[in-house]
Amino acid sequence: MEEAEQSRCENCIIRQFNSLRAMSKQELKKVSDSKITRKVKKGEAIFEEGDKLDGVFCVREGISKLSKLSANGKDQIVKLASKGEVMGQRSVIAEEYTNLSAVAVSDMEVCFIPKDSIIHTLSRNPDFAIEVLRHMAHDLKEADDVIVNMSQKTVKQRIAEAFLYLKKNYGEDRDGFLNLTLSREDIANVVGTATESAIRIISEFKKRGMIKTSGKKIGVLNEKLLQDLIEGF
Repeated sequence: MEEAEQSRCENCIIRQFNSLRAMSKQELKKVSDSKITRKVKKGEAIFEEGDKLDGVFCVREGISKLSKLSANGKDQIVKLASKGEVMGQRSVIAEEYTNLSAVAVSDMEVCFIPKDSIIHTLSRNPDFAIEVLRHMAHDLKEADDVIVNMSQKTVKQRIAEAFLYLKKNYGEDRDGFLNLTLSREDIANVVGTATESAIRIISEFKKRGMIKTSGKKIGVLNEKLLQDLIEGF
């Protein structure tokens, strides 16, 4: 019973991280009554590029990669969505097919919120509309940063930056390895390079004492060396 109460939107602390925090108690109750919570296994797709979504997905637990298929058939990971993020907001509001795919990179729990609840609240609650705009503007800024990174930084700089980002945002385990383990292919898709290039650079970083590896796991050993590389020293 207590778990059911906590999973209601009114009592969910995760909504503090997203636009749902601007909803009134009554609006949250309506969303909570209509939402569906589901578990997603690592590697499972939440939605695919080109899908027509009937609602948005709020991340309760775990992490998803949002990616776009390029013309040469390679996946480009645009961002990682973690606890509190709402996925599919843009395509639902714009009434367009999804521009990205969302795939779980760890076991997840997501809440599916039907489109009607979102659109209804948008038209009646200006505070909620502003919050949604703010989050979409933030996503646009992140997309701009990705474009600049791709065009102005080398692959080595982008991989170094990815490791520091993962350490800062997702932390390390007790053995000093990154909590979020991405495959070498995913790392390559985050920075926009071939998997072979990513493997070669990871091996070079390891030889230079910047990182350590154990199977798929990666740990940051020398943050300063990585930072110096990013800054071009």
